Amino acid sequence: MKVVLPDSSELELPDGATGLDAATAIGPKLAKEAVLVRADGRVQDLRLPLEDGQPIQILTTRDTDDPDALYVLRHSAAHLLAEAVRRLYPGTKIAIGPPIENGFYYDFEFPEPIGEDALEKIEAEIQRELKEGRAWERQEVSAEEAKRLFAEQGEDYKVELVDTAEGDISLYTQGDFTDLCRGPHLQDSKPIRAIKLTGLAGAYWRGDEHNKQLTRIYGTAFYSQADLDAYLERLEEAKRRDHRRLGQQLDLVHLSEHAPGMPFWHPKGMVIWNALEDLRRRENAKRGYIEVKTPLLYDVDTWKTSGHWEKFKDEMFLVPYGEERTLGLKPMNCPGHMLLFGSALRSYRELPLRYAEASTLHRNERGGTLHGLLRVQHVTQDDAHIFVTAEQIEDEIFGALDFAAYLYDLFGMEARFELATRPDNKLGTDEEWDFTEGALRSALDRRELDYTVREGEGAFYGPKIDLHMTDVLGRSWQMGTIQLDSQMPARFELTYVGEDNAEHTPYVVHRALFGSLERFIGILIEHYGGAFPVWLAPVQVRVIPVGESHRKAARSLAEKLGEFRVEVDDSDETVGKRIRNAEVEKIPYVLVWGDRETEDAIAVRERGGEQSTKSLDELVAELSKAANL
Repeated sequence: MKVVLPDSSELELPDGATGLDAATAIGPKLAKEAVLVRADGRVQDLRLPLEDGQPIQILTTRDTDDPDALYVLRHSAAHLLAEAVRRLYPGTKIAIGPPIENGFYYDFEFPEPIGEDALEKIEAEIQRELKEGRAWERQEVSAEEAKRLFAEQGEDYKVELVDTAEGDISLYTQGDFTDLCRGPHLQDSKPIRAIKLTGLAGAYWRGDEHNKQLTRIYGTAFYSQADLDAYLERLEEAKRRDHRRLGQQLDLVHLSEHAPGMPFWHPKGMVIWNALEDLRRRENAKRGYIEVKTPLLYDVDTWKTSGHWEKFKDEMFLVPYGEERTLGLKPMNCPGHMLLFGSALRSYRELPLRYAEASTLHRNERGGTLHGLLRVQHVTQDDAHIFVTAEQIEDEIFGALDFAAYLYDLFGMEARFELATRPDNKLGTDEEWDFTEGALRSALDRRELDYTVREGEGAFYGPKIDLHMTDVLGRSWQMGTIQLDSQMPARFELTYVGEDNAEHTPYVVHRALFGSLERFIGILIEHYGGAFPVWLAPVQVRVIPVGESHRKAARSLAEKLGEFRVEVDDSDETVGKRIRNAEVEKIPYVLVWGDRETEDAIAVRERGGEQSTKSLDELVAELSKAANL
């Protein structure tokens, strides 16, 4: 058999050769450093056989920034954690422990509760394991063998996982610890140069609040101590920027158990909200979108028609209506826009027809998944639905991508694009999906955007482009999405009269760029650390009179700056304290007015510490430039 290497050369191997065999054939150093193989673009354990003709790439300990290389490292680190816990806490039952973004976790049922102070003890045990050294061995067994093994160990969760597993059962063993696992894993523990347990949390078995609550231990691992140190520094900075803390400190927003997952927006938070809404409306209007408003509640038959009932009914809030009907609070705007389009006879001359709406959506999230503004139940999404002919698809996708790139650049975030293709539960034929996926690829290529492909992760009704932004801490956030749909218009029997006087079914582009406005603001709070650009800042200028005799002049100055968001702090605090308060509140401009100040010489303190003297005209010109997009 032959495999294809990254330089397009071919490597001849015996039939049934593994990724490790391929690495060994290339050279002993590569075999020693190898951690994982990509075969046909998919990650695969080094111990598994390759297929004839497969393109392969061997990842090594030198690929320290590669997400897949970090994935396998952290997967093996999670197994070291489970081994340590079982040794230190006999009788503990072990659930699941996957790698996640930036680390890993493992869920346990401890005989007695543990606290944060236990992490140091567990981490020390992991270090002992690393010092001793561990190697991972893989074996495939029957379901009966696996169940017998885990039943003898009292591992009830593993037995349940075997019962629901599909395909071959594989086990990985390191030391005296054996786990049910698909892999992949490292050859041995030598590449794990740095590991840190980062926290505890509660987690329900299989994410179901009706099941037993387990203890989740989080951790992370890296190929070097320097990478771990840099990550921990970013983690501390992220804590300082936490939107939940800053949201209250800056008097923007808070959440309460009186309304789980539904934010209370304070006046200053509403300034930010309205600035984003103004931006959304203004830019939509420039691009030919029409603002609409649709109902919050629909009969469940509407959701059955759209296809959402089968997929999302458990995430909907339902309301009895009369004796025989049930209404559902909308978790998305799509059906309302379908009904709006279908309310009149449509002509090809009206297309593309671009509906825009930022209305309230409700999603019944599990309590344990709620997280500040980043995961809420009361969602305001900047939705748009663009009804198009087949010939208009590429141009409209291109326009939506261009709109997204403009917005994300405005906030100083790097945009990243992912094309998600047909899932297993897709609606429609392969021919329809070939066409729609091709249209999205063409628009991405035409816009000259770099993008990755996520096979099988599209929406059930069509392929999509997921839009990601990278913030100042290097964290990637999925924001909006652009989806192409040929199914929902057909399900609602939507038509337009074509140039040929025949009826045709339109395509629809689902488009959200901010995504959830609540989540977007939460991310912006952390991205800016609360120090918003002038145009977005709730208070743009604060005037501080030095003494009682300066209050009138300070208020007069504030009136002359009335086109901006200005406050006067004439409280009884000292001048120094009032300046400090303005710094804590991250106000862009602080003007101190005393005996020496005039309209030609105003003492200006800019956020960040720069001090200067400006005339009123100079100040207005500077503020106008910064406060207007």
